[in-house]
Amino acid sequence: MAFVGRFLLWLSRSDRLGFVMLRVAVAVVFLWFGALDFTPGAAESITPFVASNPVFSHIYRHPEQYRAHLTREGEQVPAQSAWQRDNGTSAFADFLGGVNIAIGVLMLAGLVSSPLGGIGAALAFLTSLVTLSFLVTAPEAWVPAPGDWRSGFPYLSTAGRMILKDSVLLAGAFALMVQSAKALRH
Repeated sequence: MAFVGRFLLWLSRSDRLGFVMLRVAVAVVFLWFGALDFTPGAAESITPFVASNPVFSHIYRHPEQYRAHLTREGEQVPAQSAWQRDNGTSAFADFLGGVNIAIGVLMLAGLVSSPLGGIGAALAFLTSLVTLSFLVTAPEAWVPAPGDWRSGFPYLSTAGRMILKDSVLLAGAFALMVQSAKALRH
């Protein structure tokens, strides 16, 4: 039992290590997703979410046509890729990649600079909040009706499950905003 007591004492004093681990983990997610946004299939993977969102759909030239140009993950169809480029989806994916990488870098900068870390955490929070809104606006987030009761809410598609992970990023980013704010006040 002495070991358990010592471990609990160490654990109760490890909040700084926990915040460092959280900051690095959030940064890795943003850096990795940001880098993937520059890959050929990135535009195709985000098109359903952006095109079906009333706030963001105007970014694309023809958001109403997106369903006719969907490809399976990992599939390369030259005609569909050309439509993505012409529609502005590839440029938007590249823009998001740059934003996500910048957020990741700011998150890592928070290891040495509370102001930069706070900015990164705030941007990560806002980005995650926007991404979570796609659960409401994107039909592709839910399992389509196959003819039985196991479709729609609460049955998330693979895309919907990917979006749901942003709830963890949202909470982590908020905790890191709080940590940065406390550091700036002292």
